[in-house]
Amino acid sequence: MPKAAQSSADKSIGEFFNHLKNERGVSSYTLRNYSQALNEFVSWHDRERNGLPSWDKLQRDDFRYYLRWLGRQKLSRAATQLRFSALRSLYKFLIRRGVVAASPIKGIALPKQEKRLPKFLTVKQITDLLKAPGKLAKEKQKKGRGRRVEPNVPARDEAILETIYSCGLRISELCGLRGEDIDWREQTVRVRGKGRKERVVPIGEPALAAIQNYWNLLLAQPNASEPVFRRSEKGPEPMSARTLQARLKKYLAAAGLDPHLTPHKLRHSYATHILDAGADLRSVQELLGHAHLVTTQIYTHVSTERLKKAYDEAHPRA
Repeated sequence: MPKAAQSSADKSIGEFFNHLKNERGVSSYTLRNYSQALNEFVSWHDRERNGLPSWDKLQRDDFRYYLRWLGRQKLSRAATQLRFSALRSLYKFLIRRGVVAASPIKGIALPKQEKRLPKFLTVKQITDLLKAPGKLAKEKQKKGRGRRVEPNVPARDEAILETIYSCGLRISELCGLRGEDIDWREQTVRVRGKGRKERVVPIGEPALAAIQNYWNLLLAQPNASEPVFRRSEKGPEPMSARTLQARLKKYLAAAGLDPHLTPHKLRHSYATHILDAGADLRSVQELLGHAHLVTTQIYTHVSTERLKKAYDEAHPRA
């Protein structure tokens, strides 16, 4: 049970997290973030109101006071939005279960989130990044220092990067891929997205070739139910998100890029590049697995900004 449920001894929160995990299939990141957010609110209420919260007795003013307290902590608007998103989701769950009649959060004005355009890599930068696992392995072998790198490790990491960029996957979606999800003949991948929604996306030949090369270096190729990308050759445990993020930092640095960029930036790059090449917004929405078109539209802003910049730099009377 998440920490929030343990610290508050609140049955409702425990049931809420079980619902998120078992029925809605939310990502581990959402579970972690919501757990931290609710845990923080419970601690605040215990400290400021001298007791744990009773969800059916809280009033709108309680949450207004909490919002003011968050403001004094000088949190970003996104951080404040996240905390109220967790509370809002909890109340929706409690309403459906008949624990409360209405949400006291409804109607509270939150600070508007800053509009930040997603960062992305150029095609050249992506190409350099995809070559980085092999480049690093060769450099290490040439120097002859440290523990010998098994050939399947750089091959695996190259296949991972190729697949994320080729399919526009979230990191959790990539880690959840199983052998049966790849249709080699049709060149498609079945992806289990947010809320356990499945979608089928194309996968390019370079990514398929990289996966096959990685599998050829394993003692045994994964069967239908085993993960496509293993944490190690010794067992079928899937590659973890944390390990992937740590390895990506090395490859970004090796490619001369910002090591603080996240795997999600590869997904941003995928969306931006295919839109720039002429893909329509609805198709990109389906490929990315976005529930709402408005989420996808941010990438059109990226392309528009690039066009404006090119215009300003090239037009003699811009």
